[in-house]
Amino acid sequence: MMCENQQKPGATACDRDESIFQALLNAIVEHQLLPGSKLPEEALAEAFGVSRTGIRKVLQRLAAVQMITLSPGRGAQVATPDVAESRDIFATRTMLECASLPTILAHLQPPHLAALDAIIVQEQQAHVRNEGAAAIRLSAAFHIQLQAISGNQVLTGMVTRLTQRSSLVIAAWGSPWQHGCRCDHHEQLVDLLRQGALPELTQTLTHHFDHIVSSLHFERSGETLPDFNRLFADSKGTAV
Repeated sequence: MMCENQQKPGATACDRDESIFQALLNAIVEHQLLPGSKLPEEALAEAFGVSRTGIRKVLQRLAAVQMITLSPGRGAQVATPDVAESRDIFATRTMLECASLPTILAHLQPPHLAALDAIIVQEQQAHVRNEGAAAIRLSAAFHIQLQAISGNQVLTGMVTRLTQRSSLVIAAWGSPWQHGCRCDHHEQLVDLLRQGALPELTQTLTHHFDHIVSSLHFERSGETLPDFNRLFADSKGTAV
């Protein structure tokens, strides 16, 4: 990364940019900024207490990972995956995550299962409390933690990005109450991991993704401009 090559005086600016990047990324992934939401540089600069130049760099990073779109004359908007892209995202996840299951089983240890169980418990609690943002975050964390067991950092990074784009798909085409994956599917996956049942594990994970796609309505709600000052009030002046 460019920040790693800078001398110490530039580290503060890099840390600030990273903090803003993560704040915006989390807001998009957790459905606080919905697909189609406009991201005006001036409003974001005011919300974070930084220059428009700094915001522009962050927006370019978000565009590079396909979380937003940058269009001449229209500016930045949270990305809205179309139907074909939405299906492709989950088809790609199915291929990658199912293909890694043999390696995951080969590396699986009791602490891995305990970590997955802990995520499921937190995910269930988030659903009971109707904490949508937490439920989405934990749903993604389950799949990332599962993939990390394989030891393949490159593939884990790819799955991480795909889970973020999956959240965009669910925000664009899912029901208003839909927050990530179903907890009971995750429980089934962990049970099959314990049994080492590869065929059933592959089938269940495939069904898991098929179920998500089948639940999407491919309908969109209207667009609104978020209150950036309220949304990022805690980040202003603290992004260092």
